Amino acid sequence: MDFEYIERNLSEVLAKIEEARIAAGRDEPITMLAAVKYAEPEEIEYLYRKCGVRQVGENRVQQMLAHLEAVDCEGLEFHFIGTLQTNKVKYIIDKVKMIHSVDSFKLAAEIDKQAAKHGIVMDILVEINSGEEENKSGVMPNEAEELCQKIAALEHVRQRGFMTMAPKCEKKEDYLKYFQQTYAQVLDIWTKKLHNIGRPIISMGMSDSFEEAIACGSDIVRIGRRLFMK
Repeated sequence: MDFEYIERNLSEVLAKIEEARIAAGRDEPITMLAAVKYAEPEEIEYLYRKCGVRQVGENRVQQMLAHLEAVDCEGLEFHFIGTLQTNKVKYIIDKVKMIHSVDSFKLAAEIDKQAAKHGIVMDILVEINSGEEENKSGVMPNEAEELCQKIAALEHVRQRGFMTMAPKCEKKEDYLKYFQQTYAQVLDIWTKKLHNIGRPIISMGMSDSFEEAIACGSDIVRIGRRLFMK
């Protein structure tokens, strides 16, 4: 099959990421995570083998396991970015680099338990529901600090930062208020409450909003649809 559309789309996305980084006056590189929810195994392999994209984000446990079976994955780095049920943690704990969507202490404790079984420490991001939407995952902003404090006591979980998924906005500039709000909050939690050295990793922005997210301090953008449009 002809997968040149992936190479073309990737080139456009990376150029826009770089433009947004420069416009924001930021020196540090921005990580693009390829969200492969709608990708075929052949597309993932092309993205890696031909285009050199090593970091991919998975939304569903079963789909991730299927991709691991179908794709020549040696060298690929998997991140879990979707809603994760506690009873499915055991299936991915030894297969992912980071879990981006921790939104409860129950989930964090299960990750800690399963990581201990494998003798590893799992990197996680706490997911904040920046739009306070009832139908979306993520801890409510006013409960995030308490959750972070509780997670800090776990031995086999290492909180590296935060993730958010903004509400769908009609105008791109409307994303700014959600990203700015989350950025300010997580820096406050990180520097004043957790006493960590350095700054947190912040994962904000997807295909429709990554430029605004970069302007507001995002370190990781999760790009799916834009990469696989034919």
